[in-house]
Amino acid sequence: MIRITLESLLKDRKITRYELAKRTGIHYHIIDNYYKNKVVRYDSFILNKICIALKCNIEDIIKFENED
Repeated sequence: MIRITLESLLKDRKITRYELAKRTGIHYHIIDNYYKNKVVRYDSFILNKICIALKCNIEDIIKFENED
């Protein structure tokens, strides 16, 4: 299973979802869906903007969890 770990990254960096929305120009409700891991289809444009805003790599926000 692929999971977005945006929640832990934002907590570590002490950045709110609202602040991330402002930095990226992405609507708050979209950031909130990624934060709550409610996204079914990941948008590369949005993930790119998040990585740029947080100065991180994609593997910092996306994790693969083996379901075994």
